[in-house]
Amino acid sequence: MKRTTVRLDEQLSERAKRYAASTGQTLTAVIAASLRETLDKAEGPYLSGPVELPTYGGNGLQSGLDLEDWGQILDRMDGLE
Repeated sequence: MKRTTVRLDEQLSERAKRYAASTGQTLTAVIAASLRETLDKAEGPYLSGPVELPTYGGNGLQSGLDLEDWGQILDRMDGLE
């Protein structure tokens, strides 16, 4: 299983947590089931092969950046740090 970060707006996050609690599931299980359902319904060639994601250059890893601190990461991205 791969660990990833998903950013949800507050209202959606609360709805998902309530649903998970009311059905005896974890939030991870609810998100995975919803994503699986969406992808199973999707049609198109973009799901049939490897995906090449765009890159935008840059300087690679940034010194002094704590990858566990999302506030710091977002501040750096916004040019606030």
